[in-house]
Amino acid sequence: MEDIQLDNPRYYNNRELSWLAFNERVLQESLDKRNPLMERFKFLAIFSSNLDEFFMVRVAGLKDQVKAGFNKPENKAGLTPKEQLAKISEKNHKLVDMQYSTYQHILLPMLEEHKISIVEMDKLTTMQRDAMEQYFDEQVFPVLTPMAVDAYRPFPMLLNKSINIAVVLEDTFDEEEYSEKTAIVQVPAVLDRYIELEVDEEGIRKFIMLEDIISHFIYKMFQGYRVKSVTEFRITRNADMTIHEEGARDLLKEIEKELKKRKWGAAVRLEIKRDQYDPKLLEFLLNVLEIHRKDVYEIDGPLDLTFLFKFYKDMEEYNDSLIYEALIPQPPKDVGSDEDLFEVASERDVFLHHPYESFQPVVDFVEDAADDPDVLAIKQTLYRVSGGSPIIEGLKRAAEKGKQVTVLVELKARFDEENNVQWAKELEKAGCHVIYGMNYLKTHSKITLVVRRKKHQIERFVHLGTGNYNDQTAKLYTDMGLITSDRKFGIDATNFFNYLSGYTEKPAYHHISMAPFDIRSDLVAHIDQEIESHKKHGNGRIIAKMNSLTDKVIIKKLYEASNEGVQIDLIVRGICCLRPGIKGVSENIRVRSIVGRFLEHSRIYYCHQNGEGKIYLSSADLMTRNMEKRVELLFPIYDHHIESRLHQILELHLQDNLKARVQDEHGNYHYVKKSPNEKELDSQLELFDRAYTVSEDEE
Repeated sequence: MEDIQLDNPRYYNNRELSWLAFNERVLQESLDKRNPLMERFKFLAIFSSNLDEFFMVRVAGLKDQVKAGFNKPENKAGLTPKEQLAKISEKNHKLVDMQYSTYQHILLPMLEEHKISIVEMDKLTTMQRDAMEQYFDEQVFPVLTPMAVDAYRPFPMLLNKSINIAVVLEDTFDEEEYSEKTAIVQVPAVLDRYIELEVDEEGIRKFIMLEDIISHFIYKMFQGYRVKSVTEFRITRNADMTIHEEGARDLLKEIEKELKKRKWGAAVRLEIKRDQYDPKLLEFLLNVLEIHRKDVYEIDGPLDLTFLFKFYKDMEEYNDSLIYEALIPQPPKDVGSDEDLFEVASERDVFLHHPYESFQPVVDFVEDAADDPDVLAIKQTLYRVSGGSPIIEGLKRAAEKGKQVTVLVELKARFDEENNVQWAKELEKAGCHVIYGMNYLKTHSKITLVVRRKKHQIERFVHLGTGNYNDQTAKLYTDMGLITSDRKFGIDATNFFNYLSGYTEKPAYHHISMAPFDIRSDLVAHIDQEIESHKKHGNGRIIAKMNSLTDKVIIKKLYEASNEGVQIDLIVRGICCLRPGIKGVSENIRVRSIVGRFLEHSRIYYCHQNGEGKIYLSSADLMTRNMEKRVELLFPIYDHHIESRLHQILELHLQDNLKARVQDEHGNYHYVKKSPNEKELDSQLELFDRAYTVSEDEE
């Protein structure tokens, strides 16, 4: 098949619309009756949080292109920036309406069945209103700052994602000369977003939103004026950062400077509370914010449902029957609780599968190395870490004990820049050598090297992973790791860190592949080999699991393999620009997405090669940015026991018939159809059951 045919835009999903389809799958979890009630609320919060980032980065980027006069179609699905923005707006308005309909008409009534209620001011008793007035007078009023808008005081620069109240006032000083005034009051983020009322006689716990209290009593701030209208609104701003990279010190300062700008970028979305806003005020906001009407979202409920994250935690403490049953990560199958991790890794490769298996061995890998007098050096890449990270503490302790500690801190990890700047400074103070990666590339690889001298011999231990060194997200994200003492892996790791920190040509690696140079070309070569193997043996098979698939080079190569008869199963949680099931293009490709309790984050790539193929793990998704603009690692699994486990995990995901959706040839997703006699299978819960079973067997 000629390349020109495979370039047809009809064969590809638009990246942004595919992301919206993913967020719709997140939203569907709030409708899934199999999820406990507070988990369904939490999925509404995740949907909102995802959407905020989408507007701050992706929509903002498209708007920048339009402003710059760029109107060429994107390279896959063939949509111009303006066309993408129009389709995003159309789809997103439907999703937001669905989100708030779920909140108002499904979940809140269900919450009331458990004697918990989020109410508005007009539903309060006189006594409750009096209590809220006292709360406003004593706790809220002193914190508020009304900002007048007139010829002398321009419209204030409002903080990104803050909730604000616009007040239109009538001047009562001069009855003969009517005039209107406008003022803005920002809802203080330092105060609790919701307030609990005293439990009523029926034992119902009632909560009311802070902005509702402020709106109701806002007249107290404008003595001598009559409040004509009150409009609650929220602005989302362009938060993408433009980094001009030079030296490491300059980069640190540049990041800190750009972080300040992020709060005040151009407005890209306006959310406004439906049925209570002033139409004239809305026109004023559109004009002053320079925002289009299609970027306005009229909200039927509280603005910014991310408050449900905290509400979830409060209800978790109150009634744990409304949340998922606790699942405790089990001791890893490959390391016994009383075994020394380094001694085990000296004898065999160790596989770790989080959150089913504990993340603690990864923490131990660093902490034990810090305390081991035979360890000479620790080198590690850090992309995102938790607050109070034990890994950071271990690295600092190692440096303080005189070990050579080198840490690559990726300052450009989006929305973690501020945290990473802080970690970098702390590590430097402790005596670590801190480096910031390569110019114009994000270092997204997950690798740790420990160098130890034992009996006058140098040993190298390497941890390679698919996910971040973050002990908190390791409880929520599915990720995999390998700890090995294989000599050639150790040499590869040494050369990798020397390449990042010094001046040297790109190394020739024994085992690992590295982006931006090799991962794409190596994967294309593996697919080509699978095509040739299929021509000889007729049993071609590719299975790949990742977060997102956007790279056109790889997609076209998968189309080519499909047309040669290779059977391809893709497990893609999020964005997928490939369309399966198109006759003559992708009829041998199947795409499924699993969205459930845990965020699927591991990347696994496998080609059958007539039974001789290798299975690979990677930090990289098959996205153009990962192939070209990030430092990533792809590494093979050689241990047959680990290979077998990975094949079982992949097959389990392909059998999931509860949380899996499949994509059709039009790019739409549908839940997997389960046959009448087929056993229900949630792959994530099944993996936890298997981890528990292994743990019980060992006992």
